[in-house]
Amino acid sequence: MKVLFAPLIVAFIAVGGIVAGPSAGHAASAEEINRDANETLQSFVRQFGGARELAQKAAGILVFPSVVKAGIGIGGEYGEGILLTHKQIAGYYNLISASFGFQLGVQERSVIIMFMTQEALDAFYRRAGWKVGVDGSVAIITLGVGGSIDTDKATQPVIGFILDQAGLMYNLTLEGSKISRIER
Repeated sequence: MKVLFAPLIVAFIAVGGIVAGPSAGHAASAEEINRDANETLQSFVRQFGGARELAQKAAGILVFPSVVKAGIGIGGEYGEGILLTHKQIAGYYNLISASFGFQLGVQERSVIIMFMTQEALDAFYRRAGWKVGVDGSVAIITLGVGGSIDTDKATQPVIGFILDQAGLMYNLTLEGSKISRIER
């Protein structure tokens, strides 16, 4: 019986180490998060038609330049980013979630969440930890014809974009992810 549980224990330890986030000796500094978030947002605006206009209309934008997802049966993801309001940094946040089911490996992606109304942003501020799908829903936006943003979904109060190195990803969800303010 011990032999059967050994791989499961090793998997928990491995996933826990990856998902728990950076170690205290390697935690991202505010300057690193700022730089990476700016690069992510600038790349997003350059790559996708309509992105700049949406960003300019947004009451607030959460930018997580690197969200690492890892799993061996049981998995999770973690990333740190910034909230921008009026083109200024309004705070630092983390995104964390856990998942169960068939999964194996590690993925890195960027997440951008836009609060398109002041009411949606205010609702986000009122929560100590904002859970996607419970405290508010995020409409994940995909690409339309010609590589432009599908503006039909862009009318929701909170919209999200999930990107990898190749560009905008689809058929993904942020459901169950928790976003909390952190100090930097």
